[in-house]
Amino acid sequence: MRSRRAGSTPEADSGVATIWTAVAVAAITGIAVLGFLLGAVTIARHQVESAADLGALAAASHASEGPDRACGRARWVTDRMGVTLLTCRWQRLDALIEVEAPSSKFAGLPAPSAHARAGPVDEPP
Repeated sequence: MRSRRAGSTPEADSGVATIWTAVAVAAITGIAVLGFLLGAVTIARHQVESAADLGALAAASHASEGPDRACGRARWVTDRMGVTLLTCRWQRLDALIEVEAPSSKFAGLPAPSAHARAGPVDEPP
């Protein structure tokens, strides 16, 4: 066995680089996961907004057939896009649509929803 000289100390920072590396990897992983979640939530929101827009356009394009048939067409479009049509109502000649995704893909977040309005181009709002 080797004896230590008086005044010498063992390496005090032995293993510190491993701990700092683990902390850095955990921080980078956490940031990457948050980035992916933000991207997924943004994509879901855009899909719901697109469904609302297309549903409103479908209803407005079938307005001459009456509100019931026009809203039926909006429901058909939104069903095909995987969202739920909550309301379809008319304000003068404009179709007002509200849709919601069936559920949020992430726990703790509300399901995304969107509103859209479409009507004839030649009429002022």
